Amino acid sequence: MDVTQPEAPVVPAARNGRRELPPFAAAPVLALAAVFAAVLTSLSGRYGYHRDELYFLAAGDHPAWGYVDQPPLTPLVARAARAAFGESPSGLRVASTLAFAVTVVVVALVARELGGGRRVQALAAGLAALGAQLLAVGHMVSTATFDLLAWLVLCWLTLRLLRTGDGRWWLAVGAATGIGLQNKYLVGLLVAVLLVAIVAVGPRQVLRGWWPWAGALVVLVLAMPTVWWQAAHDWPQLTVASGISTDDGAENRTLFVPQQLVYISPLFVPVWIAGWLRLWRDPALRWARPIAVAYPLLCLVVLAIGGKAYYTIPLLIVLLAAGCEPLLGWLRRGRRRARRWLLAAAVVLTAAINAMVTLPVLPPSALAVPMAMNKEQGEQIGWPALADAVREGWSAIPARDRADAVIFTQNYGEAGALDRYGPSRGLPRPYSGHMSYADWGPPPDSADGPVLLVRQADNNAVERHFTGCRQVTRVDNGHGVDNEEQHAAVVLCSGTVKPWSSLWPSLRHYY
Repeated sequence: MDVTQPEAPVVPAARNGRRELPPFAAAPVLALAAVFAAVLTSLSGRYGYHRDELYFLAAGDHPAWGYVDQPPLTPLVARAARAAFGESPSGLRVASTLAFAVTVVVVALVARELGGGRRVQALAAGLAALGAQLLAVGHMVSTATFDLLAWLVLCWLTLRLLRTGDGRWWLAVGAATGIGLQNKYLVGLLVAVLLVAIVAVGPRQVLRGWWPWAGALVVLVLAMPTVWWQAAHDWPQLTVASGISTDDGAENRTLFVPQQLVYISPLFVPVWIAGWLRLWRDPALRWARPIAVAYPLLCLVVLAIGGKAYYTIPLLIVLLAAGCEPLLGWLRRGRRRARRWLLAAAVVLTAAINAMVTLPVLPPSALAVPMAMNKEQGEQIGWPALADAVREGWSAIPARDRADAVIFTQNYGEAGALDRYGPSRGLPRPYSGHMSYADWGPPPDSADGPVLLVRQADNNAVERHFTGCRQVTRVDNGHGVDNEEQHAAVVLCSGTVKPWSSLWPSLRHYY
């Protein structure tokens, strides 16, 4: 694609000294959002809950202004979705589907803000909707689902602020930031790099006056409850972040560049590169240059902290939207028919690959290849089977001893599965020392009977906290899916080495 001389955006004449935007392409953009939402809805119940979704449901049952690994918004959304749409993966995922649809619309608004007409807006919305990351977070409820939306809304509002120079937009920017911080603290990275980029390349006048301070006050008011919770609990989120960096930092840095190329689509890389060049070179978009600076700056920050590559994807989507104008110009020049066929082939191939990797389109027994690229596919398989295995282990406890017995799990996925599927199998409430489950324990010291321990197959170190342990069964998800809980051990122990209240600090772990 020739990205050196993109076509100038078609923008109506200025009025009162300000450039007018093209009309919003409501019909095609909303139609695209509806079609994709229908596809996601049709597939939402094909597998089962993801481990994180089970955790969010459990956290929603323990409402608070924060949790050790996240702010409160996603658990509250999960609780609301369950109340409104029922106790099922499909009901829960109405929330992620709606967030996906709104995200598609926001991408079109970003393209419009950059001067894109109806075709550009529709193209930007369609290409973004086909991206692997957007499909993945649109399928399942996760903090990343709403984080991606928050980042894109913040980028759109920032572009509007930069384009108009109207300081009142700082209030909207502050509101988007404050709400985003109630979902995931990573949105603070976006704010930081955008501010640095504006200072570096302008337009600096938007930083003058008292409107930026008013926006900061809005952020403070909206984010204060969850920040206060973190402070009152000794900043556990920093402990979790440190664990991610320590355990996964080297791998994250190694995979960072390849994942930048595949998280949307390798075939769309020329489009977002064209978008970056457009924002950097086009004199008519000089006001939008901070976005071009913010992306590489954010990449450097994520590499430095050992963060995950998907943290940068919202800015890549903005660059993708910016690249749709030169893409249409490229399609109009030269061998038009051949170029249109090339784009159509890229779209079809991207749709096929990304759907296979991110959506439940294959039978569970055929997930080996998709899981090599996206292990989260397999984490939706086998939770009822785990509950069945625990029921088998529970039946090995004499009936007279069950009143004082405890089910203890190694991680929140196992505990969440037993919270969801255990009651119908006659199982008591599970306990776990993982993440915020540790705050919802420990068992009472009077529960001094047998302990049914659920642990991953390769982690028997936890057994040192218990006595007389023997394995009674293993988990088999029935599909041969090699996820984290496949072949997990269900171990029956005679008791604990010390009372639960004394043992609990040793059982707590954040990552």
